[in-house]
Amino acid sequence: MLHLTEGGGLRVKGEPPPPRERDRGFDPPHQSDTRTVYIANRFPQHGHYVPQKFADNRIISSKYTIWNFIPKNLFEQFRRIANFYFLIIFLVQLMIDTPTSPVTSGLPLFFVITVTAIKQGYEDWLRHKADNEVNGAPVFVVRSGSLVQTRSKNVRVGDIVRVAKDETFPADLVLLSSDRAEGTCHITTASLDGETNLKTHFAVPETAVSQTVSKLESLQAVVECQQPEADLYRFVGRITVSLQGEEIVRPLGPENLLLRGARLKNTKEIFGVAVYTGMESKMALNYKCKSQKRSAVEKSMNTFLIIYLGILLLEAVLSTILKYAWQSERKWDEPFYNEKTEQEKNSSKILQFISDFLAFLVLYNFIIPISLYVTVEMQKFLGSFFIGWDLDLYHVESDQKAQVNTSDLNEELGQVEYVFTDKTGTLTENEMQFRECSINGVKFQEINGKLVPEGVTDDSPDGYMPHLTGEEELFLKAVSLCHTVQINYDQTDGPRDTFLQANGVSDPVEYYASSPDEKALVEATRRMGVTFVGNNGENMEIKTFGRSEKYKLLHVLEFDANRRRMSVILQTPSGEKVLFTKGAESSIFPHARSGEVDKTRVHVDEFALKGLRTLVVACRRFSAGEYEEVDRRLHEARTALQQREERLAEVFSFIERDLELLGATGVEDRLQEKVQETIEALRLAGIKVWVLTGDKHETAVSVSLSCGHFHRTMNILELVQQKSDSECAEQLRRLARRIREDHVIQHGLVVDGTSLSLALRQHERLFMEVCRSCSAVLCCRMAPLQKAKVVRLIKTSPEKPITLAIGDGANDVSMIQEANVGIGIMGKEGRQAVRNSDYAIARFKFLAKLLLVHGHFYYIRIATLVQYFFYKNVCFITPQFLYQFFCLFSQQTLYDSVYLTLYNICFTSLPVLVYSLFEQLVHPHVLQSKPALYRDISKNALLSFKPFLYWTLQGFSHAFVFFFGSYILMGEDTSLMGNGQMFGNWTFGTLVFTVMVITVTLKLALETHYWTWMNHFVTWGSIAFYFIFSLFYGGIIWPFLHTQDMYFVFVQLLSSGSAWFAIIIVVVTCLFPDVVKKVLYRHLRPTSTQKSQVIEAYPGTSCLDSACCFSEGKSGFAWLGRLVERTMSRCDLARVTRWWRNSDPFCSNDRSVLTRSPVAATRC
Repeated sequence: MLHLTEGGGLRVKGEPPPPRERDRGFDPPHQSDTRTVYIANRFPQHGHYVPQKFADNRIISSKYTIWNFIPKNLFEQFRRIANFYFLIIFLVQLMIDTPTSPVTSGLPLFFVITVTAIKQGYEDWLRHKADNEVNGAPVFVVRSGSLVQTRSKNVRVGDIVRVAKDETFPADLVLLSSDRAEGTCHITTASLDGETNLKTHFAVPETAVSQTVSKLESLQAVVECQQPEADLYRFVGRITVSLQGEEIVRPLGPENLLLRGARLKNTKEIFGVAVYTGMESKMALNYKCKSQKRSAVEKSMNTFLIIYLGILLLEAVLSTILKYAWQSERKWDEPFYNEKTEQEKNSSKILQFISDFLAFLVLYNFIIPISLYVTVEMQKFLGSFFIGWDLDLYHVESDQKAQVNTSDLNEELGQVEYVFTDKTGTLTENEMQFRECSINGVKFQEINGKLVPEGVTDDSPDGYMPHLTGEEELFLKAVSLCHTVQINYDQTDGPRDTFLQANGVSDPVEYYASSPDEKALVEATRRMGVTFVGNNGENMEIKTFGRSEKYKLLHVLEFDANRRRMSVILQTPSGEKVLFTKGAESSIFPHARSGEVDKTRVHVDEFALKGLRTLVVACRRFSAGEYEEVDRRLHEARTALQQREERLAEVFSFIERDLELLGATGVEDRLQEKVQETIEALRLAGIKVWVLTGDKHETAVSVSLSCGHFHRTMNILELVQQKSDSECAEQLRRLARRIREDHVIQHGLVVDGTSLSLALRQHERLFMEVCRSCSAVLCCRMAPLQKAKVVRLIKTSPEKPITLAIGDGANDVSMIQEANVGIGIMGKEGRQAVRNSDYAIARFKFLAKLLLVHGHFYYIRIATLVQYFFYKNVCFITPQFLYQFFCLFSQQTLYDSVYLTLYNICFTSLPVLVYSLFEQLVHPHVLQSKPALYRDISKNALLSFKPFLYWTLQGFSHAFVFFFGSYILMGEDTSLMGNGQMFGNWTFGTLVFTVMVITVTLKLALETHYWTWMNHFVTWGSIAFYFIFSLFYGGIIWPFLHTQDMYFVFVQLLSSGSAWFAIIIVVVTCLFPDVVKKVLYRHLRPTSTQKSQVIEAYPGTSCLDSACCFSEGKSGFAWLGRLVERTMSRCDLARVTRWWRNSDPFCSNDRSVLTRSPVAATRC
């Protein structure tokens, strides 16, 4: 017998491998392309042997260890511009004499770094905890002649592992034996590739007989295989078994490898040898390296910080230059009250210039808000609890609530433009159910386990055996025989099925199938009285209403994507040779020569419109001569050494012709609840949905149609089964040309994994052009890393859209980690996706609220928080800069150092924090019912340059009003006290500071739409706290303070009626233009969100053209009165008689999945 060698050559069975091949274990690790695994780690006793080093079996999804947490976390935190900047400022304050204490920068910096480190450390601890659960799972291994229980992390390459039924494989194992004599086992790889069907794996004959621990202990064998790679479907190796002094070499392929994460089914137990462990297993290699995800808001913050850093440097340079320009006159350079020391006179001018520049830098450094980061961190951490507390995201059946693994990306939920979703277990429930069928042109449906013609009710008693015609019985027999279903008999004590008892089957059976459709169909025929009993490889047995029939299995014509059908050739109990075939309608109808073809085709279309997965069933009877020719041609094709696949395809085509059409089936691939509504809502919100699945083409398209991802009127384009770059490029050009020529029809694109690889190799731009022109894209037969490549392709495109990936299996981990936001579904395929995701939810339907409500809230809250922080710090530090023009740029501070430290920490911190936790521009129900509102905040709208410029200019203008309003009031020789006493420097600074605290707090109050008792408490409480604190701080001589500059200053300021008048005038002057601007914009250019606010306030109103109320018979000047009414929330919408504009897309009546037409002119 010939065997394939590693290099591709052949060797005679029993011939020992050459020494170079056999001694691969001597090679240093990773210098060879293969690894040598000695089963049970029985290394050769002779010669010098250096074993290869292999990874242990630990799975690591965490980012930090106890040793690298501090340096790695500090490095990541100081990558933030503000943190690094304040570190530099702190060091400058330590090195030179500056106007403010180092504590003013060091303390906030330490607080920010500590809080962030605690938060990130806690989140990583949760990942460690999840890893420990996996790594600590119990595993049985064969060691020293006995079965030993150990932990998963202790499994080594070469260990013989025992896995029992329904357990997952703890490492990548080469199958050695099973409880079956032939050495086969069945597994499901749902958590790896999303396929729920059963796969059969094999052991080589020489090891299959070792079914006990004692036999395995005496097994002398060596596995040589390739080094670890990520491809789930590729494995090349060989096993050398020593039997009675002879070495037998057998090739190993994917059918011999049991992958980590897969689950053993329909087999009592198996033994396998570990070849790839831990992070070298194929499942782990398909994980993408975990990287720090940064939200678009954080990137905007860094951009704004750079701009403000430029403003800071400009102010510091300008102040330094103006200082020296002013001091060019001697009377200002060295006044009589401030003579220079000898050291100052002899110091270097350059060093003095640098020192002054750094001093101004420190003086103005508060324009960069370090407290912004700690407030953002607190807002994200505290705000993330709302997701877990949301009862609408709680799944009662599984008792699972939504969980947040990474709170850094909360606001990114409001910016998603692309959703990439897995199919199996994410969109579907992994449950198939038979619904309808067509037999000989008559439609039937299943009612109470009976086959009932459409329109007929079932009123027969339970247990009644329905009478079937010959055609109906033949159809059910064809369905129960044309498959590759495996059977497992479960010895249970539960109640038995009525039909099973009637059929004489003593024990309940569990079916396992290579296709979920096959399992659903065989279970359906069992309920209807035709039960598939078993298949021993040669005979298939069924029982028809208790009557046993045995069919001899002659040939199986396997399913393939080109034929899109599968067939079996059987010998009936009467000796007749018959072919049963089933497949897609497009592959059966053209070959049908008899039967009700036209009626069945109509029924198939009706089934498809209901979202059912359809299969057409047919048969062909052979004469003795015909079968002899069929058997001969099949034997020749299957034993051919050249062009075997082409010859088999030719023979299959010869056999599967002149068919007699029997009927069609309709099976429902049960979708999760509200999947179609969720996809529609996402589409109306402007989010594009792509489905990426490892499932086959037909299944994926069927589910896409049933869930609304593809529409029935959509023109489906295909890029599948491309063989070469040139063929792929030509097909892409044809698709692009077809899309350009047809401007009306909506297009959907279907692409498979092989074609995708070719498209991404050299034709990326053309592929992207086709994808962007399609309303929906479906990628099938995708390997896990291919899913990540598709996500990266969109994420890195020139538009840099925000992507979200959602899935439930280990095969989805790569795309979950690659996307800007990764969401895991707590499904039936393990916890790998949940552990590696940023957020986890129990059902796909929860995605709508997570994005449209929570995403909307998080984004508007944090966007306003960021803009407000920069605004209030501009207000804070600009008067300090203006004050230098009045103090000869002597670096004198306008504010007391305590006020400098507490401004961001105490006086203005709580209102914006509470705002960022509770603000709601629109009620959650409105956001869910009007997904189009999501478009208002898309593309980082609230943090674009225009809003940033508005807030910054408003900050500068308010700062000028604070400073010069106070300056004009005080004048040069004006006394504001009743006794004629003059105000001093600290009183002036305190007046500016008081006006500023009140104004910036009321500014946030104007921005607040959703008021709670906490908003009221912190808003008015912050102002009250400032006054109370200032009274205590300035009213008592504090012994621990070096200076008492502020003693009695605040009391003196408040004792002046003119000062109170000035405070009111300046605050009103700052905020009145803002109020006018808001009123005018609401009247003239209302946004969709503002319209929704009015509709929310007045639920009886279904549509509104403007936020202003109009009534009949009013003059044109009446709008001013209505503006006042609107401002005071007294607008009576019952008087509204305005018309909708046709161009306004806000309140579309069109609920189509594909289009949103403008609303027809309708009276409110």
